[in-house]
Amino acid sequence: MKKMTWAGAAAALLLSACAQAPLGSAGASREFVSANEDSRVLFLVIHYTEESWDDSLRVLTHAEPPYGKVSAHYLVREEPAKVYQLVDENRRAWQAGTSYWQGTQNLNSASIGIEIVNPGDKDLKTGQRNGQYQPYAPAQVDAVVALVKDIVARHHIRPDRVIGHEDIAPDRRRDPGPAFPWHRLYEAGVIGWPDPAQVAQRQAGYAAALPDIAWAQQRLAHIGYIVPATGQLDEHTRNVISAFQMKYRNSNYDGQLDAETAALIDVAASEGGMLMKDGKPSVR
Repeated sequence: MKKMTWAGAAAALLLSACAQAPLGSAGASREFVSANEDSRVLFLVIHYTEESWDDSLRVLTHAEPPYGKVSAHYLVREEPAKVYQLVDENRRAWQAGTSYWQGTQNLNSASIGIEIVNPGDKDLKTGQRNGQYQPYAPAQVDAVVALVKDIVARHHIRPDRVIGHEDIAPDRRRDPGPAFPWHRLYEAGVIGWPDPAQVAQRQAGYAAALPDIAWAQQRLAHIGYIVPATGQLDEHTRNVISAFQMKYRNSNYDGQLDAETAALIDVAASEGGMLMKDGKPSVR
């Protein structure tokens, strides 16, 4: 039998590896993989449906009238609490609409959307909003937290990019609203929270003298909101402040710049102000 040289053996192994390499699109070999890549998913957007379970499912899965062309990657039912995937994560769901966060516009192309079955402040019998936001079912919240943790871990989504629809479209959306327990996501280690010690310290100073609206607009823009520097507490600025309050101080979301709100905004916009559950600064 003829002995195979070292060079011949190496060549044979290479040919064998090539033959067995997995194939990608159009039969392209995937034997070489670049390290210079990351997920296309930069943001995770949380919504409520403002509908019952049946209507939520119809709206998010049908394209025919009278339903608009809207969708989400995931829908979380309230009773029984269950997660449904409606759109593959590799495809774009039509869930964010006209939107903005941290310099990115129209987030559909760079986000995953989670819709939670909850009426918000809508009376499902009359279709009118009454300002009374309905609580989320505990088991449903557990399912949402587990889903968010999984998505964030797989796509390496930064804590400051787990956001509500109200954050990215404050003039037209209020979801997931003040009843959504954002603090649970902080406790789960997926978002940061304003350091209470820093908030208390700055609140004392702002109680004596509030900063002006131009300051608040600048700080909110630094966090990620789209806020023109008008220097006026106009409707858009009130909506932005209210969206911020719904997340970090949901007991009062009137859109006014009081001392506590100013302290929360200042800490949230400051280096090292947002902390993770382990006490480390949140990654920005």
